[in-house]
This record gives sequence, structure tokens and C-alpha cells, in this order.
Amino acid sequence: MSASRDPNQLKYAKTHEWVALDEGIATVGISAFAVEALTDLVYMELPEVGRQLAAGEAFGEIESVKAVSDLYSPVSGEVIAVNEDLAAHLERLNSDPYGAGWIVRIRVNADEKLAGLMDRKAYEKQCAEAEH
Repeated sequence: MSASRDPNQLKYAKTHEWVALDEGIATVGISAFAVEALTDLVYMELPEVGRQLAAGEAFGEIESVKAVSDLYSPVSGEVIAVNEDLAAHLERLNSDPYGAGWIVRIRVNADEKLAGLMDRKAYEKQCAEAEH
């Protein structure tokens, strides 16, 4: 189980994924805001290890009783790990979205820039504007 990360230290995509970058490995999940908006999660589709992703590319789906939403990669690189247990325990997204609720780990391309990602303050502003 991964230790829960401090949401203030993460970067966020407009599509509600968070990323923690550690020595060229990006751990990716979805924000607590996104989990709350989805409610009643029933299914998650994860990518294959070894898949190459471009930043902004859909890599899986998450389904709730209300809707199916794509999951997007906030970075470019190779999927090196998926949280296999998560699909069977979607409640972890509710209880620990920044720890046990991680979705994939991606070896980030050497030239990757995180310029398109937001800090927590900018992300919360986007979420607040979306609620109005």
C-alpha cells in the first residue's frame, strides 16, 4: 500500500488526475474532487504495463452508476505499474485517493515538461468555478 501523499505537493491536470513525480517516475491518480463528483463507483479499466502514453491520452475508464469517464495521462511515458487491487476495491478511491487509490505509475519521457499541470491552488480554483 502506498503512503498517502500531501495533496498540496501534487500537480493536477484539468481532467482531475493528480501526479506525483519522483526521480522520473510519475504516480497518477484522480483527485478527491473527481471521486466525489463521480459517486458510487462500480468499475475501472486499467491500461497494460508497457503501454506508451502521450500526455493527454486516455489510458482507461472509471464508471459510476451515473456515468463513464475517461482517465487521461498527465504525462508522456511508459506504464510501468498498475494498481491491480484498485479495480476490486474502488472504495480506496474514496478513503485514500492520494495513497492507496493511486492508479498507474509511468516512467516519464526524459524531455517531459509538467508545464501544463496546475498546483493545488489553481486546481481548486478550477473546481470551484466548475461548481457554479
